[in-house]
Amino acid sequence: MIVASLDGLGAGGPLSAEDLAVLAAKASDDADRVPAELLDGYLRTLVEVSQSGRRLHQNELERWRGIGAAAAERGIPMRRLINLYLVATRLVWPLLPGVRGAAPPEQLRLSGESVLRAADAAVMTLTEGYEEVQRWVVRREESLRREFIDDLLDGRDVGRLAERAERYGLQLGGTHVVAAARAAEAFVDGGSAARAVESGLRFQFGPRDVLVSTKDGLLICLAPHGLDLVPEEFVRQLAGALRPDASWRVGIGQPHSGPGGAVRSFEQARNALDIGDRLDLPERVLRARDLLVYQVLRRDSAALFELVVEVLEPLRKTRLGPGPLLETLAAYFTAGRVATVAAQRLHIGVRTVTYRLRRVKQLTGYAADDPADAFVLQVAVLGARLIGWPDDDGGLA
Repeated sequence: MIVASLDGLGAGGPLSAEDLAVLAAKASDDADRVPAELLDGYLRTLVEVSQSGRRLHQNELERWRGIGAAAAERGIPMRRLINLYLVATRLVWPLLPGVRGAAPPEQLRLSGESVLRAADAAVMTLTEGYEEVQRWVVRREESLRREFIDDLLDGRDVGRLAERAERYGLQLGGTHVVAAARAAEAFVDGGSAARAVESGLRFQFGPRDVLVSTKDGLLICLAPHGLDLVPEEFVRQLAGALRPDASWRVGIGQPHSGPGGAVRSFEQARNALDIGDRLDLPERVLRARDLLVYQVLRRDSAALFELVVEVLEPLRKTRLGPGPLLETLAAYFTAGRVATVAAQRLHIGVRTVTYRLRRVKQLTGYAADDPADAFVLQVAVLGARLIGWPDDDGGLA
């Protein structure tokens, strides 16, 4: 409804219901066509307040709280709803009986204070109702997204995953990559770090395509393989969201297609984190493709455990246990089988390193300076760290 003029409104006395309807329609036109029914008695209340100076009744506040909630449910932006009420206040102001009939300035001031107080209370109550619905919508959306992530990465409800994925702009028939971050403190939904990372990625890549959530204390990022920069940006945003001295690591799975592809990529990302922790690798970012040799070792846990026990079990016979000898072997192989470098890394003397290596040969029969024996020892040491030997006598977790 387009209202051309307000001339003549209230000319014959108090504003009628028809006059108020015209004012509401004009306010709607001026406020980007926000439905006039959302004013619901607001103009009549201002008429009464301008005359009596009364405060708003509780039932009026409850009505506007409900209007705010209804506007949120209808998807009307809050700024447009507030604009409707402010426009309506401006339009009705010169026509209010308490303003028109105010002769002494003091009377006009009191009437104005009453009207503005009522307008303020109405708008504040509108926003309360609006925000209550928004908070509920946000919590519900977070819950739905969390359920989707859990089902997707656990491989549950596969039949409906593609349909549910469309809600988040994901095409599960395509190829996706999963990055998983682990820190000293577990990530939680709604946490400051998770929010900061998600906001940064949305700013860079838009609100769709990239999905950020948490699972089992990890911060997860799922993105199409075509967006090559997402994993790097995920790492950058994570580094910015955490303290400079924070302990964190990111595992990045390989790209895989189909609904099951996300599961495989997530498992690879999580395995990369586990390998990094068990082997105490120095890198912050671990890509599954760079850890394939360790994946091969982990794949046959029974054979790996058998190798570790067969080669390294004699080290238990030493007075201090196998720990120092294992540590020396690991440092020796990391140093490219150079005893002086290994000694520097361990902060011990070179003689201590060479003595321990001779002790290993005496106990196991394998010489660390012999290429064939060194290969067996190095695989056994890596295997021991992967399965947690000697603390854990079981197979791979």
